[in-house]
Amino acid sequence: MPLLGVVALSFARWNGIGAITPGGLEAWRAVLGDPGLLHSLWVTFEIMAVSWLVQTPASILLGTFLAGPQRYRGFLAVLYVVPLLLSSAAIAVTWKALLDPNFGLGAGLGWSLLSQNWLGEGGLAVGVIIFIVSWQFVPFHALIYQGGVRQIPRSLYEAAEIDGAGRVRQFFSVTVPQLKYTIITSSTLMVVGSLTFFDLIFVLTAGGPGDATRVLAVEMYQTGFLGNQMGPASAIAVIIVFSGLIIAQVIRRLGGRDPSASQLEGM
Repeated sequence: MPLLGVVALSFARWNGIGAITPGGLEAWRAVLGDPGLLHSLWVTFEIMAVSWLVQTPASILLGTFLAGPQRYRGFLAVLYVVPLLLSSAAIAVTWKALLDPNFGLGAGLGWSLLSQNWLGEGGLAVGVIIFIVSWQFVPFHALIYQGGVRQIPRSLYEAAEIDGAGRVRQFFSVTVPQLKYTIITSSTLMVVGSLTFFDLIFVLTAGGPGDATRVLAVEMYQTGFLGNQMGPASAIAVIIVFSGLIIAQVIRRLGGRDPSASQLEGM
């Protein structure tokens, strides 16, 4: 029902307070004709792609490590998951204070490298967002991969050892192929979730400097709640939803038709 309501609002005029009146395609024309939409799409997909490239290998490696039998790895698993327990707004406030060029960690320790204007330059701000997003969500995806690794039959590793494969070769020849559908699931959550990043970016940069970090979710908020244009904001929301659906379907297609085949093929 909320989704249908948003679709309906994208064809209406509403300032968020007064009466809702029909608007036809007016909101869609305004959104699709706005050059800022293409920029927001670019920034959104840039953060999505780069964060996926950072999070996926880190999550696989960490998840594989945590799947080992050593007892201390259970303690590390609990330690690594701490960022996931914190709210994105609290994380953004903390990192914003740490990265302050005048009063942050760099100034306190006297490290010039950390005293840069991290959130005041476009390229650096995007890099900071990707780093913080990865720092926060790698533990979640590592838990998914940890469960996937533990489902891999031990007999596959024993056969690889008999063939003379070392740990590195086993990782690339056994672990990664057997995690195919785990990677598909994790990537779907990771990529689709990237479309809805708002609170972290809003608290850190509010879409700035300029519009360097103005992702679709921030564009939607500023259009609707700051510009009082709920019609165009709803149109952007519809674009976000359908972008997520299309991307999820594409990733699902890449994964093949039978999710159980990953385990059966290796037996």
